[in-house]
Amino acid sequence: MVLQNAFSGNPLDRAGDLRNDFAWLGAQRDHPDAMAMVVWEGRPLVEPVANGEQIVWLSLKHALDMVRDRDLFLGLWKDVPVFAVEFEGSIDPTHGPCHGMGRFIELREAAVVLSGAEAAMAGETKGLFDWRRRHGFCAACGQASEQASGGWKRVCPSCQTEHFPRVDPVTIMLPVYNGGDEPRCLLGRQAHWEEGRHSALAGFMEPGETIEEACAREVKEEAGLRVVDVRYHSSQPWPFPAQLMIGLIAEVADDNATPDQTELEAVIWLTRKEAQAVLSGTHATFKAPPPYAIAHQLIRTWAYE
Repeated sequence: MVLQNAFSGNPLDRAGDLRNDFAWLGAQRDHPDAMAMVVWEGRPLVEPVANGEQIVWLSLKHALDMVRDRDLFLGLWKDVPVFAVEFEGSIDPTHGPCHGMGRFIELREAAVVLSGAEAAMAGETKGLFDWRRRHGFCAACGQASEQASGGWKRVCPSCQTEHFPRVDPVTIMLPVYNGGDEPRCLLGRQAHWEEGRHSALAGFMEPGETIEEACAREVKEEAGLRVVDVRYHSSQPWPFPAQLMIGLIAEVADDNATPDQTELEAVIWLTRKEAQAVLSGTHATFKAPPPYAIAHQLIRTWAYE
């Protein structure tokens, strides 16, 4: 891929056609080289290396000696089974079982300090554990559900309903106006962001919508602009907790933008030169979203195309 956003590029074979086989999955757990990532409340355990930090990989046996019944199967890495185990609770495990092994970091920091492949695996892990934590009971009958397929499915023992991890699609778009003296892009600001921070517009897709329709609706709702054309840019898994960000460039009919004061408190129009200054951190007033966010890449693509 020409552009690979943070949390994408996962190198694992997720073995979706095999992990439903209980015997096969048991064989992976017994594999002598099986390894595991350790996380605490969604934070991966990392250790320093020469060029930054990397995930701490333990043997699965070692990991299961520390954490029982809190594991899941991530996939195969060059035929080696890869699992994850999770600590829960408010007490940092580096003060106990993980003492001296490294530190637990938030996933947004992981996107900066880890390799792309490891950040993607950490995102997959957080997404699966978050889903399991939120879906312990059957939505059909209310009974407690049980883990299956190595953590990729939950089954209700009472009514046999199967439940699978959710991914919520979100359109995230950079409105651009090509009229006037020179092209400009629109950024919006939410009230709770740090001073100066602006970003692309975004919103969840609704039932019965196409990507293009969701993009047009959100731009109209948040900024009062009519979308006349939509161009796909890229997508990004966003594990906060489980979105798929669908990145778009949205051409609008005019520049009469009005923030809705609910989602956005302010909007700004930027020329390409101004957008470049925002991206480089040299603009006197406005700040760009962080480079690991797809919004940053949307702005960069437009600013330098």
